[in-house]
Amino acid sequence: MKKLLIALGLSLGSISAAHAMDIAAGVDAGTTGVGAHLSIPVAQNFNARFGFGILNYSFNENTDNVAYDLKLKLKTVDALIDWHPMGSGFRVTGGLAYNGNKIEGTGRPAVGGSYNFNGNSFPASTAGQVDANIDFRKVAPYIGIGWGNALARQSGGWSFQADLGVLFQGSARTSLVNTNCTAGAAVCNQIATELAAESAALTEDIRQLRHYPVVRIGVAYKF
Repeated sequence: MKKLLIALGLSLGSISAAHAMDIAAGVDAGTTGVGAHLSIPVAQNFNARFGFGILNYSFNENTDNVAYDLKLKLKTVDALIDWHPMGSGFRVTGGLAYNGNKIEGTGRPAVGGSYNFNGNSFPASTAGQVDANIDFRKVAPYIGIGWGNALARQSGGWSFQADLGVLFQGSARTSLVNTNCTAGAAVCNQIATELAAESAALTEDIRQLRHYPVVRIGVAYKF
């Protein structure tokens, strides 16, 4: 994130004095959470946009072995370039995001109070709690299309904004650990081995998130 903030600062510093008063700020909501963006011109038909999105929400996921209660924690900070062909509202966008998106959660024992890993059953009362931690690469490219040029208004005012794109956050890095195992050293070690295989299965089940869909709508105001 430090490198991204440095790049953001350098980009701001490179803007010419002629454009110093052209600025627009907006708020948006969508699959990256609730956020805000700041737009400034960098060249004819090109604007730079900097912003963030943040939100938490819960969902369930099931592998062949275990059901999980998971929470997706969204946190992105992006630096984008909007190209407006022919100066229209339509835009093509590319850029980079600091990607703090991650998933945390716990495994739910099956009916009867047991975990089942690769055909082996372990009582949850002695196997302990299974915790899942999933994250993605921290710098993720973004590409998309959208509508809205908040800086096109000559006298300032409000405008509608929309984005449709993909955040390429890469394959998930999954960690599964069990805590408070009281089943004895041999069984606890076996559970740890089974969890390594289960981690791979969970990674496969959420592989679609490597291309994270971005849909946002919002409004912006030019000062």
